[in-house]
Amino acid sequence: MIKKFLYLEWKNFLRSASFASNMALKILMAFIAIYFTLVFLALGIGTFYILQKMNLNPIATVNKFLIYYFLLDLIIRLLLQKIPVMNIRPLLVFPIKRASIVHFSLGKTALSFFNFVHAFFFLPFSIVLLYEGYDILSVILWHTALFALVYCNNFANILLSNKDRLFTVFIGIVAVFGVAQYYNYFDITRYSSPFFSGLFHTKWLFIVPLTALLLLYYFTFTFFKKNLYLDAGLATKSEIAKTENLTWLNQFGTLGTFLKNDIKLIKRNKRSKTTIGLTIMFLFYGLLFFTNGIEAYNNPTMHIFAGIFVSGGFLITFGQFVPSWDSAYYPLMMTQNIPYKGYLNSKWWLMVIGTFITTILASFYLYFGWQIYLTIVVGAIYNIGINSHLVLLGRSLYENSN
Repeated sequence: MIKKFLYLEWKNFLRSASFASNMALKILMAFIAIYFTLVFLALGIGTFYILQKMNLNPIATVNKFLIYYFLLDLIIRLLLQKIPVMNIRPLLVFPIKRASIVHFSLGKTALSFFNFVHAFFFLPFSIVLLYEGYDILSVILWHTALFALVYCNNFANILLSNKDRLFTVFIGIVAVFGVAQYYNYFDITRYSSPFFSGLFHTKWLFIVPLTALLLLYYFTFTFFKKNLYLDAGLATKSEIAKTENLTWLNQFGTLGTFLKNDIKLIKRNKRSKTTIGLTIMFLFYGLLFFTNGIEAYNNPTMHIFAGIFVSGGFLITFGQFVPSWDSAYYPLMMTQNIPYKGYLNSKWWLMVIGTFITTILASFYLYFGWQIYLTIVVGAIYNIGINSHLVLLGRSLYENSN
């Protein structure tokens, strides 16, 4: 049966209507995957020697911050990792055991890029530990335990995928813990570090994450199997409709009408809501560059690069899908007496407003000095004056070519 499932998945991939049209996007995603793979590989090989050069104990330092590593991993999964619900529905009309469908679907998530990318960090790091003379059994058990935790995140993401607000909750938790630790109010690593260090130094402790993984798989399997009905767990959720007039935008005419549509889209649609989450992540991206923690980033060129991304998070994440956001009614809209320039103008103004807001929110970078914040302001000016037009032009040319 598993062989038949794999055959169907391969046919679905090749015969998909979007296979050829989305090939460019697939190639782009492949390059992004290769980039992150190389980044994780470089970190896996270099972390030990970088920490050693800083007179820090490599294994103890890594164990200290693993709590943040796994929390951020879960946040990224909640934001980006998809659950294969749509691929399950067609199988329900065939005489296939529900248990087989659920096992295959969960196994498919186990092969996700979000899981095996961690191997490019932990595996080289573990090899370096063995090369440097650390106990072989301790390294193997520690490595096994950490991958059990990676897959715990995988199945936890499946159980939590329907809770839209959890992404914001976890972002808040990480931010609070990070700020509290930075200002020496509360250090969560004092409580988490002994557990992760125990995974390395205590031979039997690896059983704990393995047991947690088995329990999570069981609960996830039970949850999926219990809700494996088109009119139950797999049904599209319907909520009470709420109307928002946003009449104060009427004074801007056609521009106001488009702005109202986009604001409602961002507030109501799950996919567009992710642009807000990504904007927040870009907002803190500058901490890698402005804290002088990485020597290669401590130069004016990289600071300008960071300033563009910190202030332009919303512009980049929202603008790259213009006009895809309006795909449901885009052909109808193009038949109306609406100038295309007015449509693009509304998108431009929304990106300008988003850039202005993120620049104001980024004022906490004043802590690192006026020069750093002015770098972000300069990046915002570039985003408004040049980058916004390039994004819209690129998307318009892409749509017209298709």
